[in-house]
Amino acid sequence: MVLAWALLVAVVSVLLISLVFSMFGLGGAVLYTPLLFLLGFAALVSISTSLVINLLAVLSATAIYYRQGLVDVKIAAWFIPGVCVGALAGGAATEWIDPDILMWLFSAFLVVMGLRMMLTSREQREGGDACQLVVTPRLMVTIVGFSAAVGLISGLIGIGGGIMIAPFLIFLCDQPVKGTAGTTAFIVIFSSLFGVIGHSAVGNLDPWLILPTAVAALVGSQIGARRMVRTGAGAIMLGFGAIMWVFAAILVLKLMGMM
Repeated sequence: MVLAWALLVAVVSVLLISLVFSMFGLGGAVLYTPLLFLLGFAALVSISTSLVINLLAVLSATAIYYRQGLVDVKIAAWFIPGVCVGALAGGAATEWIDPDILMWLFSAFLVVMGLRMMLTSREQREGGDACQLVVTPRLMVTIVGFSAAVGLISGLIGIGGGIMIAPFLIFLCDQPVKGTAGTTAFIVIFSSLFGVIGHSAVGNLDPWLILPTAVAALVGSQIGARRMVRTGAGAIMLGFGAIMWVFAAILVLKLMGMM
């Protein structure tokens, strides 16, 4: 049975995380998983719940981005097959992997992505809202391979993958956060959905935890997407990079039995 205090902290935290992350086209799963695990929920339940609430958050945010003309479906289509296959495989594979190993992998992921966000914070560019990209055969292979790897990681450790897709799109399209947020959110819908399907196949879903946190994610993402970051994005991404390092350190201490 879910402890009342842990559930309350989870709901409030998910609301705040989804609010801010949706400004960048991200669902926030990169913080949902360690948050739930540190609150005492089982590793696989934390991972699967993170994917469900991430899915709902990006669905909600994408609807707003689409109405604003910030979703490039043509570009997203190149990423979707890879993330779907990878996320489905990753979610199903958790049945055969030690949960502690997954949390150690997540700790390492947080360190690397924290650094990535800090570096990206210095790379914000001026630019339009549309991604002008010509997909060559070589680039197509790169995108498919990259998206499959993102999907696999997504399913295994309970993230949507937006934290990796966004910098990739920014690099490819030479665009600021605003120009890629909607497209990133649209792609993450599919990685999260197929990750959830993979986890449901091996019985990792906990509806008593999913329902209240899902509502919080929907509310937060609606607020965040409507107040999309237009200035100061670099400083906020720098802050989130630091937060990821803090979560990584706490996870390591917990896994080592020191807290």
